Amino acid sequence: MTVALRTQGLSKHFGAFKANDKISLAFPVGARHALIGPNGAGKTTFINLLTGVYAPTSGDVFLGEERVTALPQHVRVKRGMTRTFQINTLFPGLTVLESVMLAICERKGTAARWHRTVAQQQDEIDEAFGILRSLHLERDADSETRSLAYGRQRLVEIALALATKPRILLLDEPAAGIPAAESAELFGVIANLPREVTILFIEHDMSIVFRFAERITVLVGGRFLVEGTPAEIAADPRVKEVYLGEAKHD
Repeated sequence: MTVALRTQGLSKHFGAFKANDKISLAFPVGARHALIGPNGAGKTTFINLLTGVYAPTSGDVFLGEERVTALPQHVRVKRGMTRTFQINTLFPGLTVLESVMLAICERKGTAARWHRTVAQQQDEIDEAFGILRSLHLERDADSETRSLAYGRQRLVEIALALATKPRILLLDEPAAGIPAAESAELFGVIANLPREVTILFIEHDMSIVFRFAERITVLVGGRFLVEGTPAEIAADPRVKEVYLGEAKHD
């Protein structure tokens, strides 16, 4: 197994409160991995530690074999770890195509010149259209982002993330606020992204988790509880006790 991302004894304490406590996890290249747990389980804190929003109290984060624990957020993005939260400020006055092209130019260091004539940026156009096609957004290419339905805007956020050419894509409740039919479409697109992209996502909708995740990790009280396949997690009595029974009533 080639590991794309792993943590070793990762902890974040706020005074006496242990938001994350000694979490050691490994995610192989190409994983489609869900992180679940009751409210206050420490899921978002864990993502914040992975991306550099928080410095850990102890422990380490590794991207591949590289220790990235001390690297700032923007450097982790350059290394290939992208979170939609970090780049979800859409460009409301730009079209979808222009928005993705701008993100590509930012990655290439040419953002100051992104508005060159079309003939001068055909490579960026081709790459942007490729990303839009992969997300079934090509029909929206010439639409202003502010004109899109919310679910389509979330797909544009993912398109902007893909423009950074991530090795790791971290999604914090990507389906939040999206109608059920649209969220299923959104996750269908996410699940079919290229396998070189490793996906770790937080999601409260268990029907989505069990449909699209290949493995699931459960956190409770800031600590690791169990990890397994969707079938193993659904059958685990500890998970039923601390989370799945509660989730049915959310």
